[in-house]
Amino acid sequence: MCSFRRLVFTAIFVALGSLAAARPPNLILIVSDDQGFDLGAFGSKQFVTPHLDRMAAEGVRATNFYVTASVCTPSRSGLITGRYPQRNGTYEMIRNNMVNYGHRYTKAEYAISPEMTLGLDVRELTFGDVLRPAGYRNAVFGKWDMGQARRFLPLQRGFDDFVGHGNNGIDYYTHERYGAPSMFRGNSLSIADQGTYATDLFRREAVGFIRAHRARPFFLYLPFNAPHSASNLEKDSNQVPAHYLKKYYPALDPARPATKYAGMVTAMDEAIGEIFGTLRELALERDTLVIFISDNGRTGARIDEVRLRGGKASGYEGGLRVPLIAWWPGSIPAGKTTHEFLTALEILPTLAGAAGAKLPAGVTYDGFDMLPVLKGTTGSPRREMFWDWPDGYQAARVGNWKWLASTPRGKRGEVPAKEEIFDLDADPGETKNLVASHAGKVAELKAAFARWQAEMDAAEPRGPFRDY
Repeated sequence: MCSFRRLVFTAIFVALGSLAAARPPNLILIVSDDQGFDLGAFGSKQFVTPHLDRMAAEGVRATNFYVTASVCTPSRSGLITGRYPQRNGTYEMIRNNMVNYGHRYTKAEYAISPEMTLGLDVRELTFGDVLRPAGYRNAVFGKWDMGQARRFLPLQRGFDDFVGHGNNGIDYYTHERYGAPSMFRGNSLSIADQGTYATDLFRREAVGFIRAHRARPFFLYLPFNAPHSASNLEKDSNQVPAHYLKKYYPALDPARPATKYAGMVTAMDEAIGEIFGTLRELALERDTLVIFISDNGRTGARIDEVRLRGGKASGYEGGLRVPLIAWWPGSIPAGKTTHEFLTALEILPTLAGAAGAKLPAGVTYDGFDMLPVLKGTTGSPRREMFWDWPDGYQAARVGNWKWLASTPRGKRGEVPAKEEIFDLDADPGETKNLVASHAGKVAELKAAFARWQAEMDAAEPRGPFRDY
């Protein structure tokens, strides 16, 4: 009889163990803003990023990873939907251009401005919409950038919790955008946390969310606004608590904007470190997939060597190619580097694949589940990637070849585009324009771009920039 009881209890324990093992993983997607490759794990010698460096040492880093635009809004629209910005309709910045001329919006003006009335088409599905039916609790803490009208906010887009801003950027302390309060809690603007450094606010909310929902699968989307400059009218828009700057003395002048930019990176890295510390404390490491990327290349701040040409708002590699780090102990190998061709369009299918969530029928996705590539069990099937930002460039990568047609901002159709092609295998720094010597390759790349453009034009009109 005792032997029979032992067998029964053993069977119960095995069954319970199988149920625990079958639990879908927690998912955390961390996005930095305008950072590019400024972290130690990708060769920077000046930036202090010990936590991201440890993440890379314990996971996989990808060196050949691209976003869908070199500016914030269309980059994030492609990430959030898994669809080209030209397909989802949000392929341009949603911002008030009068700020370029020093105009400070009144509350009444701001309420009816483009930043408050435009957003990601409500027919588009986000990764929150995809994961919620699979039983996930979803949260966004940080820069949403997909619109601020209620219908565009995260709680209407598949998320359960939101603290952050729906526009391009805010002041790190006042949480205002050119004088207008811009921090949301849920569906409502809030000044309750005014005075708290934004990176610390998003850190606090993220850690609290993990602790509150550790017993069930959760998806934490943590899109920092750091190290993007503060969106205010002050001359010095790089904002960071002074104690982070001390990590760079005496090598760098603390008064330089570039040093403050570096401090903003370090402040974000420290916040990410607390996320990992919380996962370890709660023994959630093997149950959690964490992915880190930047939304596009860095902007004007320069303190380290430039490894790729160009930066934010350009069609060069320095604007479009960004770091990716993936971490999932026991499921993703540690200390590996992949040079496979990958993009932000792969993120949504990858999260869905890890969660066992079904992609909605009838929706065209432009990416694939890249977990097998990150695990090293297969190569990337991606062979092409295309970009079209109306305010600057068109580009195509086919295999290792890149075609780029650039025009000055606001001048497309008025002046001839500057055409360039590069062999990225031989010239990742894009130093040798081969247009004159490779006419056939130019024609091939332009034809591929034209086919893609025709497909995008034939997609159902969506978003605030389409001609209905």
